[in-house]
Amino acid sequence: QVQLVESGGGLVQAGGSLRLSCAASGDTFSSYAMGWFRQAPGKEREFVSAISGTARTTHNADSVRGRFTISRDNTRNTVYLQMNSLKSEDTAVYYCAADRNGLGVRTAPFEYDYWGQGTQVTVSS
Repeated sequence: QVQLVESGGGLVQAGGSLRLSCAASGDTFSSYAMGWFRQAPGKEREFVSAISGTARTTHNADSVRGRFTISRDNTRNTVYLQMNSLKSEDTAVYYCAADRNGLGVRTAPFEYDYWGQGTQVTVSS
C-alpha cells in the first residue's frame, strides 16, 4: 500500500512556473515508478510525465515536452513536477500515481496502482 499526497498547485499567469510535489508513504518508494496525470473539466484523465523507480528513465507527453520536468528524491519519498512556460491549456487537476512496476514509465492510467487526491493548477491567460 502506498499513500500519496500532492501539493504545490495554485493560480499562475501564462508563462509562469509551478512545482508540484507528491509525498509518498507506506511502502518502499524506490520500487515504484511514478507518474503525473491531469484532468481538465469534461475531459478524460491524460498522461503528463513518468519516472522509473531509480530515476534512470523518464517520459513526457508531447504536449509538455521541453516545458515540464519530472524528478524524484527517493531519500525523501517525493516526486516532483517542475512546470515552466505554463499555458492556459495546462489548467487541470493534477494527480500523482504509483506503479508497482518500478522499471516502467507507463502512460495509461489503468496501469497505475495508487493515486493521490489531486491538486488544482489554474493558468490565467
